[in-house]
Amino acid sequence: MTGSIIKQLSAETGAVFSELLLPAEYGKVITSTRDGGAPFQCNGCMAAAKQAGQPPRVLAEKIQQKLQNSPLFASVEVAGPGFLNLTPSAELIQSQANRLAEDPRTGAAVTNDPKKIVIDFGGPNVAKPMHVGHLRSSVIGDSLQRLLRFYGHEVISDIHLGDWGLQMGQLITELELEQPDLCYFDPDFTGPWPTEPPVTIHDLARMYPAASAACKADLERMEKARSATAMLQAGHPGYRALLDHFIAVSITALKKDFSALGVHFDLWKGEAAVHPLIGPMVEKFKQDGFAESSDGALIIKVSEETDKKELPPLILVSSAKAALYATTDLATILDRRDNIAPDIILYVVDLGQSSHFEQVFRAAAKTGIFPKERLEHIKFGTVNGTDGKRFRTRSGGTMRLSDLLAQANDAALARMAEAGIAADLCEDERKDIARMVGLAAIKFADLKNVRTTNYVFDLERFTSFEGKTGPYLLYAAVRMKSILRKAKDQGIVSGRIDPKETTETELVLLLDDFDRALESAVSHRAPHILCEHVYDLAQGFSRFYSNCQVLAAKDSQTTASRLRLVETSLQQLETGLELLGIETPDRM
Repeated sequence: MTGSIIKQLSAETGAVFSELLLPAEYGKVITSTRDGGAPFQCNGCMAAAKQAGQPPRVLAEKIQQKLQNSPLFASVEVAGPGFLNLTPSAELIQSQANRLAEDPRTGAAVTNDPKKIVIDFGGPNVAKPMHVGHLRSSVIGDSLQRLLRFYGHEVISDIHLGDWGLQMGQLITELELEQPDLCYFDPDFTGPWPTEPPVTIHDLARMYPAASAACKADLERMEKARSATAMLQAGHPGYRALLDHFIAVSITALKKDFSALGVHFDLWKGEAAVHPLIGPMVEKFKQDGFAESSDGALIIKVSEETDKKELPPLILVSSAKAALYATTDLATILDRRDNIAPDIILYVVDLGQSSHFEQVFRAAAKTGIFPKERLEHIKFGTVNGTDGKRFRTRSGGTMRLSDLLAQANDAALARMAEAGIAADLCEDERKDIARMVGLAAIKFADLKNVRTTNYVFDLERFTSFEGKTGPYLLYAAVRMKSILRKAKDQGIVSGRIDPKETTETELVLLLDDFDRALESAVSHRAPHILCEHVYDLAQGFSRFYSNCQVLAAKDSQTTASRLRLVETSLQQLETGLELLGIETPDRM
């Protein structure tokens, strides 16, 4: 029998329930919630008692009798009204420890039902620098693509740039005001268009807020921007050439920011890429009776009788004849369906967009584009400051992501200096370690939270080498690497694991829990579950190392066994951290 200990115990216990003509599902074994007792428990007798026609404790005693002779159990005890407390045998723990040690995945299974999954990162808008608001989508989405791939799914990640809305019209009109003589604004110019862009990313970053503010203050200015947006979407050649420049300049800058964050995508597509699909799609909606006119706009009604609160209709085309975000989202689903054929599409976008995605998902299903149950909104909360409001700069502005990463890097360097960490290394290596520590601090602080909750950004707490932090996990990994280096220098080699001490057994059980944590993190789209596991593993290793000498153990066999436990712990810890998008240094 293969699989984790908990799966093996569940199968054995489930088989006994089946012998008693009860569903095997009642034999599910879980980690015990009680400290100091058996590590596992089964509560199925409580649920099965009515079907069995006997009290839960009587049923539990029958199960106990049948399990007592199983080589998988050291003890099976009935507790309370009918709970089963289960302790695996020493032989099972030992064999499982060595199976984990020999497995490059340290026990993590691969799905037997692989899917093709598209992850939409709800990416940043063209012309706007990345800011702290993009952090959660980037970090959560990246961890999910790593987790899903590791679990055996085929994943295609798409940044999904915002490059097709009103902001494009605002930029175009702002550029025309600044440089009216550019060929893009000459109605008689037929090309070819210049290959060099007329703006830099710094120009775009300056122009966008200026244009946005001007449009809010001046209705006439806003109308010009809306008109330019509609002309762009209608195919104005000069405006399309400008859009291509804006996108190219923005992607170059975005790739730099995402690279610094350690996040990469398979596709760099945006809303503009699906524009050719919008016209035919809207016409089909009209022909099929799904789209209808309302106050000059074209809409799809998506409310349902069971709604507690009526959901507004999805607007396909505005009264100004411009396609909106919902329209391009539907066209993007159509494009992905026809060109990628995904089984599932995940949208890693903040909670505030819940109504929008409910509209889009319902419209996609109603019009026959894509089933609603295969579209998932991976919601997340906000990053807040210590005042409870959205995290901003000291002056009240939106913090750029590059500035945030620089602050994390500086904070990591300061913490390392305080603790005397990496003091004997050269400056370049210290800086690279600080980069890893800073990124680990930011990413783990984000991912360890249930993603639907908000959290407070506190760089001083995040960069600590103590407590539930990214730096603490890096330090644990480096400690393991240090032990292995010393063993190599002394010519000590690892051998078969034979756990004897309590903390050795506890460490094996923690390592064996990786499979459950991975499976749960994937199924719930919840990286915080994996965060819990790697933190528990690091703590379990610390207890083991405090109680069990490794290189100076009482005999060579014990040393070889414990050294293999160190190797396995490092393998799993680094794998888990990599799935969170966290890189580990070799030394500190």
